[in-house]
Amino acid sequence: MRTRTMLPYGRQTIEDDDIEAVAAVLRGDWLTTGPTVTAFEEALAAAVGAPRVVSCTSGTAALHMAYAGAGVGPGDEVITTPMTFVATASSAVALGAKVTFVDVEPDTANIDPAAVRAAITDDTAVVAAVDYAGHPAELDELNEIAHAHGALTVEDAAHSIGATYRGRPVGSVADLTTFSFFPTKNMTTAEGGGVAALDPAIAQAVHEFHFIGLVRDRDRMRYPDEGPWHQEVHSYGVNYRLPDVLCALGLSQLAKLARFKARRTEIFARYTEGLADVAGVTPPVVRDHVDPTWHLYPVRILDGRRREVFDSMRERGIGVQVNYLPAHWHPLFEDQGYRRGQFPHAEQFYAEELSLPMWPGLTDQQVDQVIEELRTSLSA
Repeated sequence: MRTRTMLPYGRQTIEDDDIEAVAAVLRGDWLTTGPTVTAFEEALAAAVGAPRVVSCTSGTAALHMAYAGAGVGPGDEVITTPMTFVATASSAVALGAKVTFVDVEPDTANIDPAAVRAAITDDTAVVAAVDYAGHPAELDELNEIAHAHGALTVEDAAHSIGATYRGRPVGSVADLTTFSFFPTKNMTTAEGGGVAALDPAIAQAVHEFHFIGLVRDRDRMRYPDEGPWHQEVHSYGVNYRLPDVLCALGLSQLAKLARFKARRTEIFARYTEGLADVAGVTPPVVRDHVDPTWHLYPVRILDGRRREVFDSMRERGIGVQVNYLPAHWHPLFEDQGYRRGQFPHAEQFYAEELSLPMWPGLTDQQVDQVIEELRTSLSA
């Protein structure tokens, strides 16, 4: 039996100049923590409208760093959405925080500000939103709610770098914004991530946490006269540093982000037009005041047919995916008392969600193939 080639739901777009950028660093003097890291971080900060961005080894690391920079620790509460990859919540648990999930808006699957307003307490240190599929969350309202209670906002923008919210780039709105540069994301450093911070003091705390906690500022040292080689650790930190060789790839990719976004927007529009008359499927929504960068194209398969359609599409060589298992369903949070049925909008979205292939290299012919195979699967 002939094996059918699978069209994946996402993949990296690597071109010759990306390869040459990496090779140039490999031929140079610095492989890690050198000038290309600085150049990448500065270029990222300019692109997202933040005073400072700290690069790191993954989107999960970025979340851990953001919570640490926000001062999250034992006794603190982090409010977040269950409709996300588990790291949005588990990174807060790693710092000893209590995670409180609230439900999502039924149309965007982003965290519901009304639910946040109802849940927030004096123990809340962070409200963490997720820009699901690349559609920014309602950050102005979330900022207002959080700041009124002395809390900070973290925007998990793993899906949405390059997007804008009310005319402002993602990265310039929340107190801290985290990015992922995994291969299937909107741009890649192979593995990698970053944290944008609006407050310089918080940005420095993020940097030191990801740099093993090292303090190199003589004015802050406890023993400043030890010698010019001296450095101190004042608080716990980790090594989440992204090396020069991967930052070189990131710099090259960042220069293409606008082109990648434009192609993703074209694919989004082609899917939406092609599925407009298909019964049993609901395409994603776009609010007027956002300009998303579409990491996913999440359709909703109605009438309890999602598993059936998933299996059919896979059998037909279309690598659809489901994003995500609600975070509170993971045993980590089930063991803390969360139960299925607590967040009906998130759980209904999960029951219907199916991610169609989405990456800049998809051709119009491939998009049309996906649409046709979905039509066939639904009509079976």
